[in-house]
Amino acid sequence: MSKIVIDARTIGESTGRYIERLLHYLQQIDRTNDYIVLLKAKDFDDFIPINNNFKKLLCPYKEFTFSEQIGFLAQLIKLKPDLVHFGMTQQPILYFGKVITTIHDLTTARFDNPAKNKIVFRIKQLVYKMVILVVAFKSKAIITPSEYVKKDIASFAKIKQNKIVVTYEGADEIKQSAEAVNSLQNKKYIMYVGRPTPHKNLERLVLAFSQLKDKFPDLRLALIGKKDFNYEQLERFVSEKGIKQVDFLGFVPDSQLRWLYEHTAGYIFPSLSEGFGLPGLEAMRHLAPVISSNATCLPEIYGASAVYFDPLDVDDMSKKIESVLNNKTLSDEMIQKGLNQIKNYSWRTMAEQTLEVYSRLLG
Repeated sequence: MSKIVIDARTIGESTGRYIERLLHYLQQIDRTNDYIVLLKAKDFDDFIPINNNFKKLLCPYKEFTFSEQIGFLAQLIKLKPDLVHFGMTQQPILYFGKVITTIHDLTTARFDNPAKNKIVFRIKQLVYKMVILVVAFKSKAIITPSEYVKKDIASFAKIKQNKIVVTYEGADEIKQSAEAVNSLQNKKYIMYVGRPTPHKNLERLVLAFSQLKDKFPDLRLALIGKKDFNYEQLERFVSEKGIKQVDFLGFVPDSQLRWLYEHTAGYIFPSLSEGFGLPGLEAMRHLAPVISSNATCLPEIYGASAVYFDPLDVDDMSKKIESVLNNKTLSDEMIQKGLNQIKNYSWRTMAEQTLEVYSRLLG
């Protein structure tokens, strides 16, 4: 029996699905090892262990802070774990116990975020790159969600690929019953779900949509995601370009998200950089044809179940979306291929593969 610490500080954030699903299934499959789950105060009461081998502990140290490097380090040393699994790159770089790190992608190291102070963000970006290099060196194993990211990290950090393990993630079915979005009932629309940061490439999606309006005058573009500075910037861009019928829906509950997936003419994923591409798989699970960027890992994850475009070419994006909107046979084929493609991915399998990495390192 070993003591394993899991850093779950991101469990309540938009990027926390991975760590939440990992903990969910580890509690089902591992009754041998003892686990300590580290949580921020805001998530502490929401995480309720269902396996007696799992205990939770408050970890009040924010990412990219001195307290993370000092206080969190002291906490880990005091816990004396046999293994620590960090679900993200950020961690105390001077902790040299046995460590596994999950690195989802290198997007933050390569793209700016206009919502952040430019100078502060640039400094943090440089620090982040340094942390990646240190973490890649000191981790006993690195977990990534795709072969693309595995090769990318190996190249970036100059480490051997055999140190990196790929554990594909999954796409859950939304359990809630579908609830209609009144403004889009009986309307033809394409959609995007997610953050509006620059690498998501939404300005080009909007421009591609404006080209489609000539042939599909009633078509709408639904953009779903929590309103923030970047979405406000995009709204200004849409207004300045005079593009009509773009619906900024903000955050929607899962019941409405399910309805949106089930009724869309196409889920568009124009991203320039992804580690796994979970939203497209979620769309496939709910019977949406997916038209995707051909960048980074996306062809690896979606296979033959999506129609691909060059994300830097607005004309190509527009043409590929049009090819699906104009061809019901193609759209129906994509939906069926999508249902087959998602069978390749399972959160439980991801957890089982992660447990295998734990067991190998623990001997």
